[in-house]
Amino acid sequence: MQRKQILISAISDLVTDQRVHRTALTCTKQGWKVTLIGRKLKKSAPLNARRYKSLRFRLWFETGPLFYATFNFRLFIYLMTHKADLLIANDLDTLLANYLASVLKRVPLLYDSHEFFTGVPELEKNQFAKKIWLKIEQFIFPKLKYIVTVNNSIAGLYQSIYNKEVKVIRNIPEIPLQYTQRSRQEIRSELGIRDDKQILILQGAGINIDRGAEELIQALQFLDQIVLLIVGGGDVIPQLKQMVKEMQLEQKVIFKEKMPFEKMMEYTRIADAGLTLDKDTNLNYRFSLPNKLFDYIHAGIPVLASSVPEVKRIVEEFDIGVLIENHNPEHIAERIRYLLSDPGQIERWKNNLKYASLKLSWSVEEKKLLIILYEIFS
Repeated sequence: MQRKQILISAISDLVTDQRVHRTALTCTKQGWKVTLIGRKLKKSAPLNARRYKSLRFRLWFETGPLFYATFNFRLFIYLMTHKADLLIANDLDTLLANYLASVLKRVPLLYDSHEFFTGVPELEKNQFAKKIWLKIEQFIFPKLKYIVTVNNSIAGLYQSIYNKEVKVIRNIPEIPLQYTQRSRQEIRSELGIRDDKQILILQGAGINIDRGAEELIQALQFLDQIVLLIVGGGDVIPQLKQMVKEMQLEQKVIFKEKMPFEKMMEYTRIADAGLTLDKDTNLNYRFSLPNKLFDYIHAGIPVLASSVPEVKRIVEEFDIGVLIENHNPEHIAERIRYLLSDPGQIERWKNNLKYASLKLSWSVEEKKLLIILYEIFS
């Protein structure tokens, strides 16, 4: 097969977007020429060297309707003026530019929906914006031939709405080839955490409202000898910091900003348990399958999770931790105590996590992606 040129676009700044990175890397390993396109914010960290070309647009606007409009305009111009054998659009906020370029250039398009976009809570609070995005989706989605998403629940929802085949490629990281060279003790010392403290971690780029972080902070007042490490970013972080200050929990909570994946996993691996506490307040959260769950699995740490369907299925199938029944802070505290209380049970979970990490790996998921790509190019 001749060397194909693939243009992949996402509206993120690409630094912590592991799904688009893995997609680009999978294509690169096939000998195809890949350009990954995103945006660069004023506070964006530099990109590490990668095996494919990366391009980030600088825009006048960083939020709001003008941001989305200017990004799609810049993206459309780029797609129209550069050769491509395939366009890959990640999420609805890049789909319009990709679809128009695909039609005009007669180039195939693969749509990768990372979430049920029109069900995100931000749009529930802005019905006008939701109508605009829904109109774009309703116009384009029925015309798409190649569609993938991150789990069976979201695939089923799209199939029921649009009567289109949607294939599932889960957002699972690759099993790391090697672990950090820094010891657990070295990282604990850096963070100022004493040996008699147990560490909980909540990590990711989407620590937002209604994802259980507020109740988790409140739960800490009922727990002793616990340190919560929050690594990443999201719209609720300022509120969490204020809560910590008001409740005088500064000795129990450590905040770390978004960082490259490898650095983040250094912190994840030294934790005693990982937390994913999304609430069932909207369709997007109800059917979420967060990246952090698989990061915890590959780090070999037991999980405390909310009972949203996709997460519950993984936790119960592989027996790797504990579920909460509600978001009452005292209940969360009780489940954390149970999670950390029995060394024998923890050892069993850790053995199960080793098995789960082999079954839940990008090396499994990328085979599904390659089947689709070779079908497109055949």
